[in-house]
Amino acid sequence: MYYGGDYNPEQWPEEIWPEDVRLMQEAGVNFVSLGIFSWAKIQPAEGEFEWGWLDRILELLHGGGIQVNLATATASPPPWASQKYPEMLPCDENGVVYGPGSRQHYAPSSPIYRRLAAELVHKLAARYANHPAVVMWHVNNEYGCHVNYDYSDNARDAFQRWLQKKYGTIDALNAAWGTAFWSQIYTSFDQVLPPRKAPTSLNPGGALDFKRFTSDALLELYVMERDIIRAAGATQPVSTNFMGAFPPLDYWRWAQEIDVITDDNYPDPNDPESFRASAFARDLMRSLKPGTPWLLMEQSTGALNWRPTNAPKAPGQMAALSAQAVGHGADGIMFFQWRQARRGSEKFHSAMLPQAGTDTRIWREVTELGATLADLPAMAPESGARVAVVFDWENWWALSNPDHPVVLDYGHLVQRWYAALHAQHVSIDFVQPTTDLSAYSLVVVPQLYLLTDAGARNLAGYTANGGHLLVSAFTDVVDHDDAFRDNGFLVGLRDTLGITVEEFGALVPPSAGSGGHSAGDPGSAAAGGTGPGQTYSTVSGPFGDLRGEYLAEEIHPRGAEVIGTFTDGRLAGHPALTRNPHGRGAGVYLATIPDDAGMKAVLGWALQEAGVQAELPGLSPWIETARRGDVLTLINHGNQKQSIDVQGTDILTGTTVNGMKMEPFAWRMLRTSDPDGQDA
Repeated sequence: MYYGGDYNPEQWPEEIWPEDVRLMQEAGVNFVSLGIFSWAKIQPAEGEFEWGWLDRILELLHGGGIQVNLATATASPPPWASQKYPEMLPCDENGVVYGPGSRQHYAPSSPIYRRLAAELVHKLAARYANHPAVVMWHVNNEYGCHVNYDYSDNARDAFQRWLQKKYGTIDALNAAWGTAFWSQIYTSFDQVLPPRKAPTSLNPGGALDFKRFTSDALLELYVMERDIIRAAGATQPVSTNFMGAFPPLDYWRWAQEIDVITDDNYPDPNDPESFRASAFARDLMRSLKPGTPWLLMEQSTGALNWRPTNAPKAPGQMAALSAQAVGHGADGIMFFQWRQARRGSEKFHSAMLPQAGTDTRIWREVTELGATLADLPAMAPESGARVAVVFDWENWWALSNPDHPVVLDYGHLVQRWYAALHAQHVSIDFVQPTTDLSAYSLVVVPQLYLLTDAGARNLAGYTANGGHLLVSAFTDVVDHDDAFRDNGFLVGLRDTLGITVEEFGALVPPSAGSGGHSAGDPGSAAAGGTGPGQTYSTVSGPFGDLRGEYLAEEIHPRGAEVIGTFTDGRLAGHPALTRNPHGRGAGVYLATIPDDAGMKAVLGWALQEAGVQAELPGLSPWIETARRGDVLTLINHGNQKQSIDVQGTDILTGTTVNGMKMEPFAWRMLRTSDPDGQDA
């Protein structure tokens, strides 16, 4: 297990460095990320490089047995760069230039930024490619975090080139975007602009392509730096840190270019359910590169500094969330940062070595965790999941455009579907619509509004070959270009599901922040399921009754069996849940989006239908299970002691476990059997 954090020695007097190394050894640290924001220190002026300090800290760390994840330092250009080349700065959609003085103040498509970054990385890689301390390379940092989209003239020029490469002719672009609408027909690519601020809604095809372009433009930066590192003879893994389900970047595509997936994750201690959001991110990271362990590159030891209120983690919570990452496939537990800063914007952000020193709870927990991780044996990265959730970035981008029947937050909705599965103690993988699905007994498809022809064929083939497919409302509405297909809606999956969709039936959405539990919005005529302003519609099915929100679609069976109906509102008595035999499998369609309790109910029924059992029966929802090969991780995220009926061998102590009690934030890792009773 790698263990450590971001280390910023340039922020401290050099005489402190040996003490840092000594304390790292005491804490069990064996790995640090170095140089992430060091461009100004390394290169004080164009053409001038100062390597002495970096040479010395690398030698000091290496002598102390601490390995280095060396950053390329390109995440934050120095003041001299933006002063000399202000044209490299990014712009927002209003044309306002983002100034320097914080970080990430560069236009990704700027030729000047790319030249300066490439020159820095060439020098850095040539000097340290074979340094014995360097075991990994950290390219840039949190791409797109603060400047999600750049609308500058640099972006304009690069977007036009990207479009010309994609479409070949302007006529092809016009056809894909449907520019005959609103007199938008282009006669040359240089007329196409980024989706800057406009009087009203922008072309949805153009907005979707701009998001594709932005993800590609940032990925080009990563590939540029990675290839420079490789050309210098470096053989260490190369990576950059992801940020969970981050909307602007298609991490499925990025994962193909990255050697080791790394992630930054900061669940909110104020939210008792936040451990499910962090589990979501951990399963996503594992799923991006199946069979390869990943690293938790950043988390906090305690409080943060950037939320409206920043609660500290409870005693034991930091270790519990670290164990959660390991249980979901991580082979490294890292923090931001090693030593708490005394100045700057992140000085209130907790660290491994707190401002209050070593006589602190955080320090004791840090050293205890380091010792525990050092004793963990090697574990297989695979989860053995038999359940998959389809998660697609291009669909996310398309759904984020305006002018739909109802506003749907795709990222939030997928996390709710995941949380309802997670609470039922099954292992979960994330997949793309085109992923090989043959390993899964149940595939859940929530709100896949944009579905490509290839994705539809793959989902249909999975079902025909014996899979159980559960599809929820507002799926298979548009094609790759965000355009309706011929012959209505649900065209790609029509035969698989045995239904057609006539009308989407928008409902008044739940109140903001309700988590799917609202009883109606202010101003609606009804808090129940009837009349104008309808906020929900009750569905009666094999799982009992559930409350459907956002949409109550009018669907028509074309061979499917109706197994659930709407019982109130404008569609009372109409089909709401259908099941269609397709080949050796079955496709189920739910014509609404349930609230949290409804999601858990319908998924519990679907798991039973697919023959998927919980890891352990009868567990509290505050207990988390995570399987990694033959190792089962159990964590108590609640504030009450829990009794668990489980048998296995503790991988840290070697003792036999036959039932146990777990205090709040306690965790155990046991060698056990899979939920079907076979050796994993």
